[in-house]
This record gives sequence, structure tokens and C-alpha cells, in this order.
Amino acid sequence: QKYLCSNCNNILKKALQTLCGHRYCSACLTWIVRNNKNAICQKCKEEDPNTLSEESLLAEERAFGDAAINKEISELRVHCVTLGCSWSGVMKDFEEHQSLCEYALIPCHTGCGHVVMRRKLADHLENGCVNNVTVCQQCQRSLPSSEYQGNKRIPCLWYLIIFSPFFFQQSHSTSSTTKDGCCFSEVGCSFRGSKEKIKEHEKSAVGAHMLLLLQHMRQLKGTLCSAAKPAQGFTPQSELNLSKNKLHVFENIVAVLNKEVESSNLEILAFRRQSELDQNIIRGLELKIAELHRCLTQKDAGLSSLHKSLLFSEQASYDGIFLWKITDVGRKLQDSVTGRTVGLYSPAFYTAKYGYKVCLRVYLNGDGTGKGTHMSLFFVVMKGDYDALLPWPFRHKVTFMLLDQNNREHIIDAFRPDLTSASFQRPVNDMNVASGCPMFLPLSKLQSPKYAYVKEDTLFLKCIIETN
Repeated sequence: QKYLCSNCNNILKKALQTLCGHRYCSACLTWIVRNNKNAICQKCKEEDPNTLSEESLLAEERAFGDAAINKEISELRVHCVTLGCSWSGVMKDFEEHQSLCEYALIPCHTGCGHVVMRRKLADHLENGCVNNVTVCQQCQRSLPSSEYQGNKRIPCLWYLIIFSPFFFQQSHSTSSTTKDGCCFSEVGCSFRGSKEKIKEHEKSAVGAHMLLLLQHMRQLKGTLCSAAKPAQGFTPQSELNLSKNKLHVFENIVAVLNKEVESSNLEILAFRRQSELDQNIIRGLELKIAELHRCLTQKDAGLSSLHKSLLFSEQASYDGIFLWKITDVGRKLQDSVTGRTVGLYSPAFYTAKYGYKVCLRVYLNGDGTGKGTHMSLFFVVMKGDYDALLPWPFRHKVTFMLLDQNNREHIIDAFRPDLTSASFQRPVNDMNVASGCPMFLPLSKLQSPKYAYVKEDTLFLKCIIETN
């Protein structure tokens, strides 16, 4: 299960681990963050939606690459599931195998629409592919392999061209049906491609086709002027009439093409102007979006700060007495056992309105001498706003209580600060080193059904600081 993405539930690709401890594919996390504002980890929601914290918020900059899990995944033993393939190996070699697997189904690269096994592609191209073409040695046209044998026995239109006064229309109607040749191939265009590519070519190469037609007209004029000997079965007058008909057809086509070129040029100019306007609009919108995104980021940060302040003010105590409710004890104890969570900090509280700022820290699976056997409870002096006005070191008696929810046998421990300890001097950093009771309560007693220290997966810790 640890090798699966928390989003797509497939094997992790470029695994990232979030602050809440769950793993995502790099692409999955990017997609979630880009498509969901203030995205929350789905696994955290599934495990316990009542205990979502700021660590459950997903952001790319708050996740880090999990090199260890990526290495484990790359060394996993896998096998190919393609029917008929017996390959097996490690995950890091699997992608290379996929590109070579002879039993994999792949689409024919000619665009004929067939999907065949890679090992049978050659047979398909030779015997069944309608788009696999062969160049005719007589006319240089590309024909499907299935038609090439028949074409050998049929005289090419090029050899019959002088016998039809309307050869242009006839040859083009024939060429337009082919799937791989330009309809201007009879006048010298050598372009070959799929139907879609040919359509694009014919739209974009109007000028080139016009030049080919002009060259062909000059050749016909030269033939007309130098008409030396008539073809067998034709008189000079009949050949002259045929040539005039051909010339007339070409002149009409050139006139039409000229109009199309002019129209195309106008459309291109209009399109370029519109494209420039659109690009300017797009750049303006991108700048506005960037500015809005920056403003939203600032507002989100402000809201987050306000939310923290509100939460703190709701939970804060200013009389030296603090009651800490810890929920979901079973899961948090398990996280402590596995090392996923080391210890839990309570919200801060105060000995007075302008007094010392302190908090509690609990290790549900113990710390130091109590690790694995006891619940450990510690007291932490924090850096406060009014430390400059307070006497140091901190010297007030501290009493810990774990409340029996049946009100029978509370667990009570107390200590007076060691005035020489750094834990009770004026804080230089955000908080001093914790000090307290590493063997506060045996785990066997905490989990015993005889007592009600944990009830409905919840426990209550109380701290009393004597301020007199």
C-alpha cells in the first residue's frame, strides 16, 4: 500500500511526500493543487475528517521528493501482463520493455486505423495495410500495394495525356481520389502524404502550383510553335486544336488561381492583424491574472494568520490553569509507536494576562527513560511578549493531572523548577528545552479498561501553575 499514490491509487511515479506524511505522484499533486483551491489531503479526510490540520493542506512547495521510496519502487520485481509475454524484471527496466514488447498491441503507423501486435506489424504492412504504398515505375505515383500489380498492366495517364483535350480535369479527378498524392502531381508536384496532409498542402501551396502550371503552359506553347511531326493517326490541324484546347483550359485555371491567391493574401493579412490583437489581449489578461493571483496569495496568508490568532485566543488561558483535550488517541499513539509523530504540543497558555507564556508537550509512547513503557509529559517555557518585565528564572510550582473521566483516581504529579536549568531561564529562541516527567504514567495503566483515562478515544490533561 505504501507504494501507491494517495490520489490515483497507481504505483507512485516521482513520489512526493506531504507534511501530513502521505505520498503522491508528482504529476498528481501538481494537478490537484492547480485545480483545487486550498486542496486538502484525501487520505487525511478518509482517516479522520475531524482532526484535519494545517499540515493536511496540499501545496507543491510544502512537499519533498521521497528518494527512498522511489529507490524501493525502482527495484520492485514485476512482470509483463500482456497476454503471451513472459518477460519479468525490475520496475526500472519495465518502461524500456514496454517500448519493445513483441506482444503489445500498437496502432499501425500509416494511419490505416488497425491495431496489431508489434511482432505482426510487418505482415500487416505487407499484406493488409491499405495505406502501405508502392511507387509506380512508369508514372512515379504512389499506389497501395494491393493495387500496384494491377497498375502495371494499365497504361499511365501520362502516356495518354496528348489524346484527351480535357486531360487536366480527368487526371485531377483520378488523382484526387488517391490517398497519398497531390492532385497537381501530373504537372510536377511531388508531395506525398495522408488525406489530411494533402488537403493542408493544397491550401498552402497555391502559388507553387500556379508556377508549375505556368511552366507547363510554356512547354505547351513551345510544342505548339515547333510542332514538327504529327502523332500517328492525327493531322497537324487536329493536334493544333488539341493544343489550343489545353492552353485555354490552363489559362482559365491560372485566372482562378490568381483570384484565390489574392483572396488568400487578404485573409492572411486579416488573420495576422487579428492574431496580434488577440496576443495583446492575452498578454494583458495574463498580467491581470498574475496580479490577482498575487493578491489572493496575500489575502490567503492574512486569513491564515487571522485564523490562527482566533483559534489561539479561543483556546488561550490567562490564569495559569490549562485543560488540554486530546482526541483520536488510538491513532496518535500508533503514530508515536511507528515514529511518524514524535510528540504533541498543546496550545500556548499564560500564567497571567501579561505573564509567562508556556505550553505542554506529551509523548504518548514515552520519551527518554519512559520510551515504550510510559506516557511522558513535559512543561515548556516559551518566548513571550512581556518577558522583559518578568523575573527570571521561572520559579513557580507546576502540577500535572491526567483526569479519570469517571472521577475516581486522577493521576497527579508536580515539580518545582530547577533554577539552574536552562529550561527555566529567559527564552532566547521560540521555546526552551522541555522539562517534566518522562515516566508520568505506565502505558499499561493508560490502556487498562479498569480506568477511564481514555474514553471515547479522548483524554484530558490538566496543568496548574501556582502563581502566588
